[in-house]
Amino acid sequence: MPKASQAEVNNFKDKLPILLPPEKTEEAKETRRKLFSGWDPNGNRKLSLAEVDLGLRQMQLHKVFRKPVIIRAFNAAKGVSKTKGSSDDYIDRNEFRLLCSYLLRYFELYNMFDEIDESDDDRINYEEFEGALGLLKQWGMDIKNPRKVFDEIDANGGGFILFDEFSDWALKKKLSMEK
Repeated sequence: MPKASQAEVNNFKDKLPILLPPEKTEEAKETRRKLFSGWDPNGNRKLSLAEVDLGLRQMQLHKVFRKPVIIRAFNAAKGVSKTKGSSDDYIDRNEFRLLCSYLLRYFELYNMFDEIDESDDDRINYEEFEGALGLLKQWGMDIKNPRKVFDEIDANGGGFILFDEFSDWALKKKLSMEK
């Protein structure tokens, strides 16, 4: 599936916290309750990765939530609850607020990653990384030794930074486009 255009991403950026509210307000809880029920077609009170993906498609969010975002958010939220009957393979109602929060955070991280990835090959080479030092500084990371930092982020030593490597690093460094 083709990536969303920057205009499509910008169109949804402000709407996402309303569509997938992570807050603990009564209004947000009610929105999440309705979403969860709509995404749980068999009524087993658990969501699989496929059901989350389908739910986002039904909301017409599949273009802005790329597979890596959905997978990372799902994996971060599943099994956190540890309540009776919860599973490490599914999202239960107690974890759904976290899923919404993680979807929003990984959405931001993917957009950062995508902005650096000028070749659109879903990986960042050293030249792209070095060329993005100004952006990284705007997002909260002033890098003095780009080669050293690049090599630290490239956890598998493949010579490229992949989204999972970038997002792990960016989360630890608390990078944000809002800075």
